[in-house]
Amino acid sequence: MKKIEIKKLYKIFGPHPEKVMPLLDQGMSKEAIMEKTRHGVGVADCSFDVDEGEILVVMGLSGSGKSTLVRCINRLIEPTSGTILVDGEDVLKLSDKALRSFRQKHFGMVFQNFALFPHRTVLKNVEYGLEIQNVDKSKRTDVSMQALEQVGLKGWEESYPDQLSGGMQQRVGLARALALDADIMLMDEAFSALDPLIRRDMQDELLELQDKVQKTIVFISHDLDEAIKLGDRIVLMKDGMIVQVGTAEEILTNPANEYVAKFVEDVDMTKVITAENIMKKSETIAYFKTDGPKAALRKMKKASISKIFVRRDKHLVGIVTAADAADAAKRGDKTLENILITDIQRVAPDTPAADLFPLLATSKYPIAVVNETDNLQGVIIKGLLVAALAEGTQVNGKENGKAA
Repeated sequence: MKKIEIKKLYKIFGPHPEKVMPLLDQGMSKEAIMEKTRHGVGVADCSFDVDEGEILVVMGLSGSGKSTLVRCINRLIEPTSGTILVDGEDVLKLSDKALRSFRQKHFGMVFQNFALFPHRTVLKNVEYGLEIQNVDKSKRTDVSMQALEQVGLKGWEESYPDQLSGGMQQRVGLARALALDADIMLMDEAFSALDPLIRRDMQDELLELQDKVQKTIVFISHDLDEAIKLGDRIVLMKDGMIVQVGTAEEILTNPANEYVAKFVEDVDMTKVITAENIMKKSETIAYFKTDGPKAALRKMKKASISKIFVRRDKHLVGIVTAADAADAAKRGDKTLENILITDIQRVAPDTPAADLFPLLATSKYPIAVVNETDNLQGVIIKGLLVAALAEGTQVNGKENGKAA
């Protein structure tokens, strides 16, 4: 379900933006327009959607227009033209009074510089938005305390901002946005002011929190590693324009142009490519209820494999080797029960390739890729992993994002 829809959005800074629009349509650059007209191009012809419950990261270098774009969504910056739909309602058509009410209902915002009131306690800072909405004091205290607990700050409610570390101050800002119970969170470089270690911790905490609250989040960042870690999808901007929209894997394996390719060239692919991209579909499976050693051995010989995964009622239960199956067949065993190896490595489809290397190093058997119901999705062997990460080789049947 589309939560936010952005269509042909423009923001031109200057007294006569209508004179600049045709120049953009003619392909004139941002720099040339500034030199010729003294108008600044903030956002130019941007269109994209944000799904409900999605973390969409808008990223780019300084001056790319990402912060202007996010402030246009809730009209902290007034767009020049375009359409912004939130739950189907056009934000640009709202009156000032309706916009204030709409913001209170739909938008929570977390800023880079924390934006906390130094003279208010942590609790009073979190309560601020509810106070503006004239929420009853006891209710806003209860809601704010719940938000502080969600971000791990229970017990700090009577402290002041200057008594907290940078990471803790950012948690207060996050709690303030959560207390509003807005369905959309706009986070503008929210972790950029933090040192690297605290920043990674905050990224982890945001992902953990998102699993619980399932907000729609538009996250602004200039850090590609952060975008890859947080974003379900990434919007990459340059000079006010969108140059590519896609998942991290799509952008890294199939960059839209030379600029994107240059932008992502130093990324550690082991953190991007996942088990799902690398795995081989396991077409040959033994069934615990119906297959015995001879049947399993026959399947392995036909598929030219020496090990076979075993399934029972759609769930993966283990693996059987050809050597064990042959011995069991000689003994006259009729089931796989005595030769079933259950101590095998299982990973989820979204497991990063970087996490697979140590598992493969210690396992005698292929790694099973399973979904949340323990249904076998595919198999990973060391050769597949190495090949997928080698430059120019295939990834899940594709080469550099194109059909192999």
